Amino acid sequence: MEGSPMPRLPPKNYTQQVDFPETVVLRPIGVARTPYQERHGTPRQAILGTEAPDYQPAAAYIELLPAVVPPQALQDLAGFSHIWAIAWLHLNRDWKPTVILPRGPRQPRGTLATRAPHRPNPLGLSALRLERIEGLRLYVQGIDLLDGTPILDIKPYVRYCDAFPDARCGYVETLAQDREEDIL
Repeated sequence: MEGSPMPRLPPKNYTQQVDFPETVVLRPIGVARTPYQERHGTPRQAILGTEAPDYQPAAAYIELLPAVVPPQALQDLAGFSHIWAIAWLHLNRDWKPTVILPRGPRQPRGTLATRAPHRPNPLGLSALRLERIEGLRLYVQGIDLLDGTPILDIKPYVRYCDAFPDARCGYVETLAQDREEDIL
């Protein structure tokens, strides 16, 4: 009918319609293929701000599983220079609420205030340079995962919403200042 206002629908309350999950089941969409076979010698971060000038990040690839990921799921991804890889750190069986970091003062830090791989849910998050895509292989640089690590998801790195130049970094800022003083 012309001139009559559209009827207003009542707001939907989706949060009340679904029970909170007691468990979450995930399945890998791929596997990391890297030069790293053991934890010793594997980078602790995909990239650090203090690499030597001649540092070359490891070349590796993520092999997506064809039974899970069809090729069209990669449409448009080649236009991104970086991706986020979300991984299941499958070798970590248990965790503690505090950890001692490999760098800086030997004092306990809250696990959730660190990037330690031993976590309540051993998820890893790596920002990787996407070099190229060939079929279901994503060739990347700067990987910090062991060979055979299950990949749970891939997301594009988007500069305007993934980078926060004015972000505070807690105790990590003090560690960075200490490193700069050591260098000078």
